[in-house]
Amino acid sequence: MSIVRPAQPIRLYRSALSGHAHRVQLFLSLLDLPFEMIDVDLRAGEHKKPGFLAKNPFGQVPVIEDGDVTLADSTAILVYLASKYGEASWLPRDPLGAATVQRFLSLASGEIYRGPASARLITLFGVPLDHAAACSIATQLFTILEQDLASRAFLAGTQVTIADVAAYSYIAHAPEGGVMLDSYPEIRAWLERIEALPGFVAMQATRPPLAA
Repeated sequence: MSIVRPAQPIRLYRSALSGHAHRVQLFLSLLDLPFEMIDVDLRAGEHKKPGFLAKNPFGQVPVIEDGDVTLADSTAILVYLASKYGEASWLPRDPLGAATVQRFLSLASGEIYRGPASARLITLFGVPLDHAAACSIATQLFTILEQDLASRAFLAGTQVTIADVAAYSYIAHAPEGGVMLDSYPEIRAWLERIEALPGFVAMQATRPPLAA
């Protein structure tokens, strides 16, 4: 199957400190697609202004523009990019492979968001959530993932998929929320495998506090 290339660079509207936006930046880079990043100043409220709300009525990053396609939501964007521009291995089409990837996409929107991502939001930005509860969710999640990764190289099997891309950013930056990774050697090894992929780009590291 020949791989399609975009006719012009894909535009990525993002914030440098958003793990959701980093997922998309990372995948664009792993696919070696031409893209340009447009920083949205969340502190200045640019994401709530009419121009940006026309792209995403929920006022959230990331958003991509690919020709005449405007698409929001990091998970939806990963699926779109994998389906349009990626090798089939990024998003398996067989029933079990597709379901396994979907399981981890759901995890990225569920336990990963409510656990390490929320703990980071609280620590860095002072978001009024329950830090103890977020850390508890993260610990339970990491315990399960540690067991899973003991028997396979990547989340959905032997090959990297968008499941890994969706999960990477907030797990890699869990320590910024006070959730340490020292006790999870399999998770740390998995992070290193992601970071060794051609085209890998890191998310900006941050030290707390950033809360105004």
